[in-house]
Amino acid sequence: MSRRAWGWGWGQTGVGRGRRGFIALSLLAAVADQGAFAQVTNPRDTTHAQHQAPFFTKKDAWLAAGFVAATVIMFPVDKHAAERLQDPSTQANRFLENASKGVEWIASPGAYYIGGTLYIVGRVGEFDRMADLGWHGTEAVVFAQGVTYLLKGTAGRARPFLSNGTDPGVYHPLRGFGHGDWSSFPSGHTSTAFAAAAAVTNETTRWWPRSEWVVGPLMYAGATAVGLSRMYHNKHWASDVALGAAIGTFSGRKVVQYAHGHPGNRIDRFILRTSVVPDGHGGALVGVTLPTP
Repeated sequence: MSRRAWGWGWGQTGVGRGRRGFIALSLLAAVADQGAFAQVTNPRDTTHAQHQAPFFTKKDAWLAAGFVAATVIMFPVDKHAAERLQDPSTQANRFLENASKGVEWIASPGAYYIGGTLYIVGRVGEFDRMADLGWHGTEAVVFAQGVTYLLKGTAGRARPFLSNGTDPGVYHPLRGFGHGDWSSFPSGHTSTAFAAAAAVTNETTRWWPRSEWVVGPLMYAGATAVGLSRMYHNKHWASDVALGAAIGTFSGRKVVQYAHGHPGNRIDRFILRTSVVPDGHGGALVGVTLPTP
């Protein structure tokens, strides 16, 4: 594979269950269909895109349908799940208490530290796969968090602790913006954990196909533990976790798919193909190296 390089220098440098189900279905469909938007926003890659597999496949459609079903099914059991996890005997379990705190930290802010470290080490050591893994994982988390923030603020759902886990149906639309107690739906920690899990699984599968059966179960099991920990701490309902998992999974899968399907996209071109080296005259040289067909 040939490469081209360019460089330049410088001197110094409250709704009912039915309505909630419809909202979940509509929101998830919009998130799942982000592939169409991504392709439209990069018209320069249309020639290359014609030789790629479809961005949104039947597998994605079935996965989206499964997440929608899971979210809708969770609405009726939100209260029961909260009561079980807030039972005094469950809360008194030291192992669950300590483990839940640990997995939450790993998800947030841990995902940013881990992704950033992998990216920096990969760039400094010229380990391209490690840099890809760190950057695309972080990119997926940021995207998932953006979608989650918008939905949280719009839904304005009360967190379980406001009603002591007894009333999952309290919504104040738009109140979630700026009011953490009214930003329960969906779970941000869960979307972060699943975005990282999906990105890592899909990234490693590209250069180690069999890793899907090793890395995948481990990553998704950890992400599931994060969601359960948020319920254990009375911060989220079960349906919050289900939708958070959906957003994170699609964010991780599609960010990695789009990045590798469009290696010349501006963000990756700058983040992954830019290097800074001394120019020998007290300044620095910035170079961008891109693979060519």
